[in-house]
Amino acid sequence: MMGQKQNNTRARKWKQLSEGERYKIEALLQAGLTPLEVSRRIGRDRRTVEREIVRGSVIQVDSLWRERLQYCADTGQRKHNEQAANKGRPLKIGHDHRLAEYIEKKIGTEKYSPDAVIGEIKTKGMSFETRLCTKTVYNYIDKRVFLNISNRDLPVKKDGKKQRYRKTGAVALNNLKGRSIDERPTNIESRGEPCHWEMDCVVGKGTACLLVMTERTSRKELIFKLKAKKQEYVIAVLDQLEQRYKGRFGDIFRSITMDNGCEFLNQEGLEASCLKFGIKRTVCYYAHPYSAWERGSNEVANKLIRRFVPKGTNIDKLTKAAIKRIEHWMNNYPRRMFGYRTANEIFAT
Repeated sequence: MMGQKQNNTRARKWKQLSEGERYKIEALLQAGLTPLEVSRRIGRDRRTVEREIVRGSVIQVDSLWRERLQYCADTGQRKHNEQAANKGRPLKIGHDHRLAEYIEKKIGTEKYSPDAVIGEIKTKGMSFETRLCTKTVYNYIDKRVFLNISNRDLPVKKDGKKQRYRKTGAVALNNLKGRSIDERPTNIESRGEPCHWEMDCVVGKGTACLLVMTERTSRKELIFKLKAKKQEYVIAVLDQLEQRYKGRFGDIFRSITMDNGCEFLNQEGLEASCLKFGIKRTVCYYAHPYSAWERGSNEVANKLIRRFVPKGTNIDKLTKAAIKRIEHWMNNYPRRMFGYRTANEIFAT
């Protein structure tokens, strides 16, 4: 005699839940079973049951006028019928749960953008049942196709319009002796030569801040925690880097471009070598006031850091390990401008 588990009939693939199955789900949930246990009882995929619970859940009021969210088979069936009557083209992702889970992990947990996820899949040659483009992923997120991610998990949604900037050429009255960005050679401006950097600070609550250095060609990032936004702490970071790289510092840090913040105004201190008296270790340039686009790579890097350190974060409490994780994430993030290669890969070439 064959039991329910000893049959030789294969379950049909991609079959919609029936009305009877929805009543079974309702009864099993009321009995205290989890979605995973329910899926095993009715022979369905766990994600199918979870989506059905979300679709058919309603707020019910008990005899004591207490509200609770509970799955109702009638509601689930009604919504299914409405969607079936109005459905158009089927979802391209279909039943590729492996791809859906991968996208949810990358966007929701690892803070990737949809474009970075799709680009990484292509460049690494990853194999899934379905192939999606960036626009389709954005559309699916808008329509709440994914169970665990929404528009709140996206860093920025752009409208495709580029903002036009007009060069002000204003003079920084607090830094009249600083070397202007106008004196910067064209090979640095065109990013034709590597090892030229931009530098800025990311602030939050508390006295500490983050010093961010961005290499203009590869977008490689270096992030350091400063005790305070002061000149001596910025110079101390460059001293540490010079001691680490010794004779190679001038080749790796050929120039540094920064804004006119009070922490960067000591040009002589930033440029002076801590190993050889009277020798310059690098060349510093200062952007014009109110001209953030002159350090565009830096500004983009700051936006990426804000995914992990939102405005208002107490940077005093950030550990070195947490900062290094952010730095590692940024240097290994696939970028469309490099054909979805990473900053580490570009910097190493």
